[in-house]
Amino acid sequence: MNTLDFPITGVAGVTGNNGSQSLSGKAVSQTGASFSDIFGSVQKSTNLDAAFEKAAEVYGVPVNLLKAVAKAESGFDPDVVSSAGAQGIMQLMPGTARSLGVSDPFDAEQNIMGGAKYLSQLLRQFNGDTTLAVAAYNAGPGSVKKYGGVPPYAETQNYVQKVLGLTGSELTAGTAQSGTGTDSSQELLSALTGSTGSSSSLGASTSESYLLMKLYQFQALQALFSDSEESQSPLSSLFSDSLLSSQDQTAGLFSDSNTTEDALTSLF
Repeated sequence: MNTLDFPITGVAGVTGNNGSQSLSGKAVSQTGASFSDIFGSVQKSTNLDAAFEKAAEVYGVPVNLLKAVAKAESGFDPDVVSSAGAQGIMQLMPGTARSLGVSDPFDAEQNIMGGAKYLSQLLRQFNGDTTLAVAAYNAGPGSVKKYGGVPPYAETQNYVQKVLGLTGSELTAGTAQSGTGTDSSQELLSALTGSTGSSSSLGASTSESYLLMKLYQFQALQALFSDSEESQSPLSSLFSDSLLSSQDQTAGLFSDSNTTEDALTSLF
């Protein structure tokens, strides 16, 4: 299967001595880069063990306890979602995540920090009692207060036993690859278009982003057949300059979302 390269004209990043520019530490040639190359360059690799160490230090939570909770909750999977809607490594509910300042529950570092913060709050609330704090992490502090100890729920009792058992183990979380979140997606789109300004029309709507991608495909195919303009190939005739002769046609392509369908029809 052929790979379609996208022209890069001014990618945001660090310019190297050879004139190439880098995106998140990965070199991107100014003459073109494949979508998969650019997508891979904005993937985020997280050292989970280092993240746990940092979170434990910041919030004063024993790192082995923090890792044990994460292991019991998700098996260190940053993308898991429970049937109840809990998200990420520390299985934070959306409301809890927001209250802890976690903007992206699927960002491993943010999620671990949020879980450590919540666990530290529970430890303070129950005067450093690890058993009650762990029970509250699973069943909620209200239930622990109501029953004056570990609630009589089989799930919670098994959970507490599992977590406390894991605290005595040497747990290695390894690394995790995070997908492109909101910021990374914008970085990806900026890389594809060479746009570095915050006022870019990218992302205004799904249809406009699709149209932009099709435009690059058109330009790439046009360049592919530009050396055989004198041939009578029907493919060559499809990419005549007349299709892009109107500068206003492409310049205002994304200025008005109502014109997206008309623009798409006229170009393709």
